[in-house]
Amino acid sequence: MRLLSLRPVLCVSLALATVGTVPALSTPGLAADAHTAALAGSLLDNVPDSIFEPETFTLDNGLQVVVITNDRAPVVTHMVWYKVGSADDPRGRSGLAHFLEHLMFKGTDKIEPGEFSQIISSLGGQENAFTSFEYTAFYQTVAKEHLPLMMELEADRMTGLTLSPDIVTSERSVIAEERRQVIESRPYRRLGEAMDALLYAGSPYAVPIIGWSEDIDNLGQSDVENFYRRWYAPNNAVLIVSGDITLDELRPLAEKYYGPVKPSEDIPERIRPMPHPIKATGEITLRDPQVDRPSYVRSFLAPENTLRTEPEAYALSVLTNIMSSGSTSRLYEALVVKERIANSVGMAQGSGRISASEISLYGDPVEGKSVDDLSTALDAEIKRLLDGGVTDDEVAAAKERLLAQAIYARDSVSGPANIFGRSLMEDYTLEDVEAWPQRIAAVTTEMVNAVARDVFDEEEVVTGILMPPKAENAQEAELSQ
Repeated sequence: MRLLSLRPVLCVSLALATVGTVPALSTPGLAADAHTAALAGSLLDNVPDSIFEPETFTLDNGLQVVVITNDRAPVVTHMVWYKVGSADDPRGRSGLAHFLEHLMFKGTDKIEPGEFSQIISSLGGQENAFTSFEYTAFYQTVAKEHLPLMMELEADRMTGLTLSPDIVTSERSVIAEERRQVIESRPYRRLGEAMDALLYAGSPYAVPIIGWSEDIDNLGQSDVENFYRRWYAPNNAVLIVSGDITLDELRPLAEKYYGPVKPSEDIPERIRPMPHPIKATGEITLRDPQVDRPSYVRSFLAPENTLRTEPEAYALSVLTNIMSSGSTSRLYEALVVKERIANSVGMAQGSGRISASEISLYGDPVEGKSVDDLSTALDAEIKRLLDGGVTDDEVAAAKERLLAQAIYARDSVSGPANIFGRSLMEDYTLEDVEAWPQRIAAVTTEMVNAVARDVFDEEEVVTGILMPPKAENAQEAELSQ
């Protein structure tokens, strides 16, 4: 079970390890480099009208079903996505959506606690679940012959979950320990929480997906059961199956296993207030004994016109690629290769939020340079961008790289299911995903330069700095703001 970290820039830059806010078609581990662009060839001269060719239907109980056929191997990925995430947690009950995700593996009237995962393992399959701000998802990747069993098991726990006080108490302790290990023991995650709380103040996105410690301690069985009954229903879910399966094969299976599940008559409205404007730029510095060298991240609240399917959203994806697409990117060439100020540097778009997002600049300075040196160098690169703009050649190359990633995404079995699941949960349509290549291809140099001017408006920005402790304070962490 996983929490989706929605400050990927921190995970990358501060741990030294996606994606645009429009539907993302890149696949994990696929480098956006010159090799990718070369393989793409003349994609801009022959932009595909569609990538995955999904098919969809809806059951009588409101469950939307999506099938993405890929018959390269007799394997399928079966995913159920619920339109509920941590942004729907009641006030004072943060972490509830994630807590329920864990408890979904604790048994029904038909299977014992833990038996779900044991069954998948015995079949040689893979399975997991994850919670985000906007959704909770469960998946299994198995041989095609086991798909009916996956559907039977998942449909059973859609409304048949059973809980006991002992199970709830035990799993609450597991969640509390997870928070200690995943958040509190990792400086970059604590810094990310503090930055989110400031950047997204006044919105549900200011609260961590896993929840605040004091809220986790107070989560009870009635909280979970009420949340489960309120949100978990076929008419608040999407079933996605990708791999060696056709719509004609999937439809009768979906009707058999999911069709009998009763819909809910009262799915709540999802409320997503915008963050309060930041009155002044904020800076947060975290000093921690675990940190051996400084790291830096500067996050801007994204302009509203870059959040959905407006042309500016696609222009921002192209801009991000130009600035941070590997060793040939503007930031890397300037700050790592030429000026030798940074070990790593980049620009990233946040994702996974419906009503707000962020754009971040990040990096870590080389030995002998300070975060102030890095910040000054980043300022100079942004000024160069705003004064001179990007070139036609840079835009064309970035679009080629992005289109190549979209083509390669077809090769995965689970990747397309994730792409469509995330997109549908964040209020995009199947058509939005399929139109992504055409919309990227339509981006012009003028559009990219215009969105750069919109993005780097420093009225709403938070800076985070991760530092080793001061010599006289080397044994304890210190957070200053």
